[in-house]
Amino acid sequence: MAGTRTFIPLILTAILAPLAFAQDTAGPHESAGSSDMFESRIPLPTLGGSQFWADVHVLHEWRIQERAGRGGDCRLLGPKEFCHATGSFEKCLKTLEEIKRSQQIEPMRGRAVVILHGLGASRWTMRRLADYLQSQGDYTIVNVEYPSTRGSMADHARSLARVVDGLPEVEELNFVGHSMGNIVIRHYMADVQKQWGRPDPRWRRVVMIAPPNHGSLAATRLSDNSVFKAVLGKPGRQLGAEWSWLESDLATPPCPFGIIAGGLGHGGGFSFFLPGDDDGRIGVNTTRLKGASDFVLVPMIHELIANDPRTFKYALNFLNDGFFVAEDQRQPVLENPPSEIAGRTPPLVDGPQSPPPVAGRPGAQTR
Repeated sequence: MAGTRTFIPLILTAILAPLAFAQDTAGPHESAGSSDMFESRIPLPTLGGSQFWADVHVLHEWRIQERAGRGGDCRLLGPKEFCHATGSFEKCLKTLEEIKRSQQIEPMRGRAVVILHGLGASRWTMRRLADYLQSQGDYTIVNVEYPSTRGSMADHARSLARVVDGLPEVEELNFVGHSMGNIVIRHYMADVQKQWGRPDPRWRRVVMIAPPNHGSLAATRLSDNSVFKAVLGKPGRQLGAEWSWLESDLATPPCPFGIIAGGLGHGGGFSFFLPGDDDGRIGVNTTRLKGASDFVLVPMIHELIANDPRTFKYALNFLNDGFFVAEDQRQPVLENPPSEIAGRTPPLVDGPQSPPPVAGRPGAQTR
C-alpha cells in the first residue's frame, strides 16, 4: 500500500508537468495588463494560452476573450487564432463590429450547439465533434474556450453566460460537454434560473460526455497532492474534496439530457485504482444523474471518448431525436447512485460559504 501511495504521485507528476509548463507559456502581448497593451492593427500570432483566456463573446470563428484573473483585459482572436485587437471588452467589440461590417459577417442564428471541453483541455480537443455536428446536423457551433485549471466553476459559468448573452438571434440552444464542461453547464443553468426565476426557453437538449456528476473519487484522493493542486487549481479541488460545497450550486438540466459514459460494461473498468466500472479517470456510477432521458456506455477511456466516432453518432442522434439508439431502447436514469460512491467527507472550514454567483453581465438582454 505504501508503494502504491508513492507510485501514484510519480505518475501524476509525469502526466501533469507538461500542462504546468504550457500554462506558463504565453505570447509577449498576452502577458500585458494595460488596457492599451497592443495598438497595432496588423494581426499577430498567439501561442494559444488556453489556460489564461476565457471566451466571453463569439461570432462564428471570431472570439473576444478575457484574461483569467484580470477582469477588463481582453483580446480579439480571428479564425486562425491571430490577435486583431487587445484592450477593454468595449474596444474589442468595436473592432469586431467593424470587421463584421467590412466582411459582411452574418449574425449567428438558428439551432446552436454550445460545446465545452473538460479540465486541462482546450476547445481544439472538441473540434472533431464540433465539425461532425455542424456537417451532419446543420447546427450552428459555438465551441467555447475557458481556462479550466484557473478560477472556479462559478467563474467559468459566468463566462459561459456572457457567451450565451451574445447570441440573441439564436432560436434554439443545445449543449454538449465533456467531463468538467458538464459541471460548468450545470452551474450556468442553476445561475440563470436563480437570476430569472425560470430556464431560458431556448434550452432544448444537453449531451453529457463522461460527466463527473457526483464529483471525482480520483480528485478527492489526490486533493492533498502538491502537483495536483498547483496544476489543476481550484477546479480540481472542487471536483474532489470541495465537491460537497459545489454540488448545491448545480442544476439538473430542466430540459431533456442524455449521458454518454466510458467503461467496459462489466465489474471492472480501465483503472486498477477505481472501484467498479470506469473510464480510467471517473467511475461509471458518478456519471449517472437522476432525470437523464437516456444513458449509453462507450468502451473508451476518459481522454479519448469525446473524439470517438460512436460518441459523434450518439450525440447527433440525441440532439436530433432525444435518444442515442432508438426510442424503444432508451435507458433513462431513474435514481442517483448511492452517495457513498464518492468516498469523501466535506472539508472543515470556519465561516459561511460564499453566496452563489449571478449569471450574465450588466446590461445583458432580459429574457
